[in-house]
Amino acid sequence: MKKSLFLYLFIVAVLMNVFTYKYFSTKGLDEVKTLTTKNKKLNDSINAISNKMYEANYFALENNDRAQNYLEKYEVNELTNNVQQALLTYNDNPAGNKYTGQIKMNTQKFIINKIKLLNHRWIIADYSDGTLWGEVLLKYFINEDESVSFEISETYLYPKELN
Repeated sequence: MKKSLFLYLFIVAVLMNVFTYKYFSTKGLDEVKTLTTKNKKLNDSINAISNKMYEANYFALENNDRAQNYLEKYEVNELTNNVQQALLTYNDNPAGNKYTGQIKMNTQKFIINKIKLLNHRWIIADYSDGTLWGEVLLKYFINEDESVSFEISETYLYPKELN
């Protein structure tokens, strides 16, 4: 009787080990499949976002080889910073930045908030006075003395939103 009890217990233990092994081996494979699928989806998302970023930055000095060749004697990041700083210094004017193309309408002056260099000649900038917002398209020129000069091409002030 004792031998048959040990035999039954041994058979039950072996069966439990077999079922446990089978469970955990298939569970591991299922997790690997799930993680592989998630990894593929994430890589596809990353590629889609990278493509969108490339498309969004198509008109940027950093990605425009022809414009960089035109400005070959300048380092692009340094030039970008210099041009942005030169334009932002006009924000200190008490009447507002003259390159917004707007005169002071309220107590607040129009200042440039964001700047994007499109190529070796064009800048697009966002400006506001706190209540009104607009955008301006500027031409910029690098002078012989390394100073930067600007010229307004187009400016647009958005109508005030009524709530």
